[in-house]
Amino acid sequence: MESEPDSLIDRAEVADTVTRLFINTDERNWEGVADCFAPKVLFDMSSLSGAKPSRVSPRKIVDQWESGLKGLTAVHHQIGNMLVSVEGGEASAFCYATATHYFPNPTGNETRTFVGTYDIHLGKEGGGWKVDMFRFNLKFTEGNALLSELARKQSRR
Repeated sequence: MESEPDSLIDRAEVADTVTRLFINTDERNWEGVADCFAPKVLFDMSSLSGAKPSRVSPRKIVDQWESGLKGLTAVHHQIGNMLVSVEGGEASAFCYATATHYFPNPTGNETRTFVGTYDIHLGKEGGGWKVDMFRFNLKFTEGNALLSELARKQSRR
């Protein structure tokens, strides 16, 4: 049985791993993003993309995110209302999230915002916590639906 201080340390480390994942994404630190994930991740963005959940490598996730964010001037994730539970070498985290994408463009509509929640499962590997299940639950989007496309086109020039 884990002592209370150990449990609190584990909960803090889980929350730090989730926070690092989003900060590294915003900073486009792709190595840092990949380091937050286990070797295989049940990845579920179906509420946003319609794609079926699948088990993928961190490299595949990074490649998708890097491509999807290419050309954007800024990306900002804000997470909160995080709930973390730890049981042995497994943990779950739930949080509210808002992701804002920014790209100045001739339309004058320079942002796209995604609002939802995340369900994240982590396992303890080699002394650290790694995300092995990642699910985004979209509530709504607002703003320029063509923003990413405009940014990618501009980045090709």
